Amino acid sequence: MKQSVATSPETVRVWDFLVRVFHWALVTFFVTAYFTGDELDAVHEFAGYAVLGLVGFRLVWGLVGTRYARFTSFWFRPREVVDYLKSLASRHPRHYLGHNPAGAWMIFALLASLLLTAATGILTEEANHGWEDLHEFFANLTLLLVLGHVAGVLVSSVLHRENLVRAMLTGRKRASLD
Repeated sequence: MKQSVATSPETVRVWDFLVRVFHWALVTFFVTAYFTGDELDAVHEFAGYAVLGLVGFRLVWGLVGTRYARFTSFWFRPREVVDYLKSLASRHPRHYLGHNPAGAWMIFALLASLLLTAATGILTEEANHGWEDLHEFFANLTLLLVLGHVAGVLVSSVLHRENLVRAMLTGRKRASLD
């Protein structure tokens, strides 16, 4: 009987349980916050604070977490990111078990944008002097980054012939690409 990719010996655990729960909870709370901003203030605020708490957790887990969760495992120089992006055109980019250079920079951009969105949201509630426009700007920037992240996941999944969405559900990726 053929084993599934999620349990075969050729796969390795990459994304730990906490990273995966963080990821899908962040998706849920960001989408909730984004689409309730003008209509359901209490839900919007709750979801926004949940996003802030999740990002705080991820920053800590990025320092002390498991191997592929630690920021040191996906800290790439700008040249490495450019080289990786160029390699996408060759249709044979280098495979990474953890984040690839472009994905790593996207994670840092998303975390920064989410923090700025949450901070300006809090300032909008506290002071409400011009912060609302900035809050909306960062929320829209975050959505744009999310769309870029999803596009990158799809491109990487196709080029590497691996299901990265499944990997973020199971925590497992193929150890090597043949």
